[in-house]
Amino acid sequence: MISILIVEDTADYLKSLQDLFNKSAGFICKASYSNAEDCMKDNAYLHVDIAIVDIQLPGMNGIQLVKWLTERNTDILCMMCTAYEENEKVFLALEAGAHGYILKSASTAEILEAVIDLKNGGSPMSNQVARKVVQSFRKISAPAAYQLTPRESEVLQLLSKGLLYKEIAQQLHVSSETVRRHCFNIYDKLHVHNRTEALNKYFGKP
Repeated sequence: MISILIVEDTADYLKSLQDLFNKSAGFICKASYSNAEDCMKDNAYLHVDIAIVDIQLPGMNGIQLVKWLTERNTDILCMMCTAYEENEKVFLALEAGAHGYILKSASTAEILEAVIDLKNGGSPMSNQVARKVVQSFRKISAPAAYQLTPRESEVLQLLSKGLLYKEIAQQLHVSSETVRRHCFNIYDKLHVHNRTEALNKYFGKP
């Protein structure tokens, strides 16, 4: 039996999660709260397997709560269940100690599957979130792998937006010839011949 704690301030969604777990074999919702502060006042977090936490809460937000929970119960597994999929929120949640991150748009079957995966040692994420994590990792790792300078990385990011040399030069306050030299160096380091090949290799596209 997987025991669950829920912190969610939208009453209808909280009720739907409670009903989902209590009516599904192998799950039980032991506690639920509409805010972080009530969860912190209780001791239920010491006696459950998984905490499902929304990010946008009144008072303390869900990311801060996850950090608080994992510091006090190292065995608890926290999963964000939220409408937010921005890169910053995803990484802040994972840094705070969240083990999974799913969106409220997930189906009931996907939520149950995510909880089982989490309990079995996985790190479930909605597809949209997982894609953002992979893309961000590639953006971070690619410059280091190919030893691009910060300026070359900046030029490549602007190239990815479809800007022309002249437009990049204006934005960076340099000459078009300077941008051209940066591009030549980028292509050389990435072992490619043009903008499309450079962007595909940099962003990890096949």
